[in-house]
Amino acid sequence: MTVSNVDAAGLSHERAGPNPRIVSLVPSITELLFDLGLADSVVGRTGFCIHPKEEVKSVPKVGGTKDVKIEQLLSLKPTHVIVNIDENTRDTYEELSKTVENVIVTHPILPTDNLDLYKLIGWIFNREKEADRFCMCLEQRLEILTRSNSKHEPQTVIYLIWREPWMTISTSTYIGKMLELVNWRLIETHSNKRYPEIDEHLLCSEDADLILLSSEPYPFKEKHRKEIANLRGSEHGIHIVDGEMFSWYGSRALKALNYIERFSSKLVLN
Repeated sequence: MTVSNVDAAGLSHERAGPNPRIVSLVPSITELLFDLGLADSVVGRTGFCIHPKEEVKSVPKVGGTKDVKIEQLLSLKPTHVIVNIDENTRDTYEELSKTVENVIVTHPILPTDNLDLYKLIGWIFNREKEADRFCMCLEQRLEILTRSNSKHEPQTVIYLIWREPWMTISTSTYIGKMLELVNWRLIETHSNKRYPEIDEHLLCSEDADLILLSSEPYPFKEKHRKEIANLRGSEHGIHIVDGEMFSWYGSRALKALNYIERFSSKLVLN
């Protein structure tokens, strides 16, 4: 496995010692740490770090991704803290960097960026063999999905992440790149924001083949699907989807590729 010890901030990291104390402020990376066999090293997490469900219950919470309780975090005496550019604030990063020697910055954008993420975490925490297996599995899944992509006609998609106001995502996001794997293209919002607001006019656009309601961060339910169906005058193409499968990277990406392939193939058959 090619060594990758440089994080998303361009900082290089040394190997951890034999007893690292890791606080993860990134839900999907918390899951990855457990899947790499680092459960005993994870000493802190956010309240949004909910997987693996049973195992994380014993790990202390240090607030949310945007409202980290710094003093509580530091009381855990971490050797490493893992943050993410989208999910955590710059203020949190700068505050932690004053005290914690190793703050690891992550920022996957493409599905293939998971390969570097596996390598980075695997190298730092001496889990290279496990990370290498993840890399091989992801590459195989991506190859299979790419081959089957020819079955999917291009679809224009509105992927909703919030209500009041309605909010979607841009093509520059990880979610947007995951959608592209099955020829789903985001509708043009004419906004340069990564998470733009949209109005009901665009939501009702005939150009949208699919309306996907993510289960997170806003917990869209059946009543919201019906609300949008009433606005559009049709239930056709409106679906609730598992947001974790589109937005969580790390080890979840392997399950996500299976989920997206099955979901998109089901739509083709229907």
